[in-house]
Amino acid sequence: MKRNVLSSTLAPAAIGPYSQAIETDSFIFTSGQIPINPQTGKIEGTTIEEQAEQVMQNLRYVLAEGGVGMDRVVKTTCFLADLEDFAAFNAVYAKYFPEAAPARSCFAVAALPMGAKLEVECIAVK
Repeated sequence: MKRNVLSSTLAPAAIGPYSQAIETDSFIFTSGQIPINPQTGKIEGTTIEEQAEQVMQNLRYVLAEGGVGMDRVVKTTCFLADLEDFAAFNAVYAKYFPEAAPARSCFAVAALPMGAKLEVECIAVK
């Protein structure tokens, strides 16, 4: 079985002992992305919408390293620091999946790294 580490300089570097993504023969599994601007290494967005845009862009860049786009995503797991942000997050998320949205789980969590408002991970088919 093929198992390659994927890494994009256009997405933030891992802030712990993990890879941005792992590619197998059939799938790409991303680690969770938080809204870090890869140029500064900081979270710059203050609203859920701004942070969601950064997260989705980061995911898109990581997936591109494996040669796939957002249209190949089959499952996402989303973590929100505040479930009150659910509707606003959905509005941004829907722009990235305009047709045949992937299966999804969404959880409220007590806290996320660096004080992020959200984190999203995904699985894509090759």
